[in-house]
Amino acid sequence: MQIMAKEIKSKYTDVPVKDISNGVIVLDNNQKVTGIKIMPRNIFILDQAMQDAIITNLKNVYNAIDYEFWIIVADRPVDINVYLSELQLHYNKLTDARKRKLVMEDINKANMFMNNNVVDTEYFLLFKEKDNDLIQKRIRTLINNFASAGLTAFQTNNDDLRMILDNFLNGGQTTTFGTVLA
Repeated sequence: MQIMAKEIKSKYTDVPVKDISNGVIVLDNNQKVTGIKIMPRNIFILDQAMQDAIITNLKNVYNAIDYEFWIIVADRPVDINVYLSELQLHYNKLTDARKRKLVMEDINKANMFMNNNVVDTEYFLLFKEKDNDLIQKRIRTLINNFASAGLTAFQTNNDDLRMILDNFLNGGQTTTFGTVLA
């Protein structure tokens, strides 16, 4: 059995993706695309002074970036099937009618979410670079700068990058890398 990396090219755009590994998209020309995932925060529940401070800090973060970058906002479907199964098991074990009624309300609410295609909105800042040391320096700097602005950020992982490619380049179709060929 031979394992081969399959080059994926979008039906819509010619993006020469060689591989996705260690939170980095490697292109055919050995350029690497990576970045950070920024956790959402509802600043509108904060007082006006705090909102203004966060916005000012974000302006400073973005103005400090001296290289080309992309801000990506992507919706990822929420899968709550495991949660629904656990609720159903809990419901089946209950004997108290009041508790069963409360759990059934939760089950119905969860089913409503599933039927309405609920999604999580995720935020990414991506950039392109060849030098691994510079990539790591940029990621550390971005994470620290966003933390100083009151936001949590992490380096992108392989699943994040595949989801971004799937959403924006492949019309939602899932890519497969490292396909096993017989």
